[in-house]
Amino acid sequence: MITSFLLKGFDRRVTFAVLILAVIAVAVPCFNLYLPQSHPLHVPTYLVQLWGKYAAYAMLAVALDLVWGYCGILSLGHGAFFALGGYAMGMYLMRQIGTRGVYAHPILPDFMVFLNWKELPVTWYGFDWFGYAAFMVMFVPGLLAFVFGWFAFRSRVTGVYLSIITQAMTYALLLAFFRNDMGFGGNNGLTDFKDILGYNIQADTTRAGLFFLTVLAVILSLILASAIVNSKLGKVLLAIRDAESRTRFIGYRVENFKVFVFTVSACMAGIAGALYVPQVGIINPSEFSPANSIEAVIWVAVGGRGTLVGAVVGAVAVNWGKTWFTGAFPAYWLFALGALFVLVTLFLPKGIIGTLSSLMARRPAPAGTLNPKPAE
Repeated sequence: MITSFLLKGFDRRVTFAVLILAVIAVAVPCFNLYLPQSHPLHVPTYLVQLWGKYAAYAMLAVALDLVWGYCGILSLGHGAFFALGGYAMGMYLMRQIGTRGVYAHPILPDFMVFLNWKELPVTWYGFDWFGYAAFMVMFVPGLLAFVFGWFAFRSRVTGVYLSIITQAMTYALLLAFFRNDMGFGGNNGLTDFKDILGYNIQADTTRAGLFFLTVLAVILSLILASAIVNSKLGKVLLAIRDAESRTRFIGYRVENFKVFVFTVSACMAGIAGALYVPQVGIINPSEFSPANSIEAVIWVAVGGRGTLVGAVVGAVAVNWGKTWFTGAFPAYWLFALGALFVLVTLFLPKGIIGTLSSLMARRPAPAGTLNPKPAE
């Protein structure tokens, strides 16, 4: 039953994207680990790390496109789910440091020793076990999304009001995590990670493995999201997006569908955040910044809202542009990002993938192709 459900996710566009991503997931680590640095196809470790970060962003974009592109929920708070998943992974990585920290305390992380904490907070219990941390990576963002969605969607908050509330939620978490007494590192966050599952986090092989796992997670998120939107559930989601009042009038409990897809999307974002943290080596409250959630919306808009594959393309393209632009013109990146969003909205409303799909659909049929006769 689950297999047949997931097979629905392999439409032509997603299948093509999955094949490309699968090749990238295998080729990049191999080119990094097994080709000498003098070889023209050798991929430096810093690029493996950078592209792994792009892949984590791509998974976040897929999660956002699932709720925005197919259910009409414009969330400006998905950065919060991403950051919560990142903090859950960061807490596990901090517990693995042990006596190798600056203060060599066997249990307390360095920042707690510095702040004169005497014992480990309850919120940190269990994070020395990877299985518990992996569970919390999905559970915490999913629980927040479920509770938030339960109240917001049952109150029929929609449109710009819902977007503002999600942004307010993200900002509230930003302020909370900045406080030292929260026990999550305050302004400095969590960093100085040593290893993950016993493997040195700075080693080339670990970097390559994390890249592979992140791209694999993008593939699985694409398949899952595509299976959802191509199922009967997906048809209801599209109906909610296009005519919510009519969908409710014919008997569907709209709020239940919204809560479900919002929670699934939050769990996906949490996993993306967990894969992001060991590759960048730090997680701090700046990840809760509302600007990060707005950037994610721009990724989806540029790639093509309601296409899933477009979310991946948009995330990679915009972040590659950001890497180049902030190096060449660091003071003007935000202006460029705003201009990009305006230009895409005005001249490319379907995004890159949506526009390409429309152009391909308009191509004339090959010569000699017989047009089907109309039914009599």
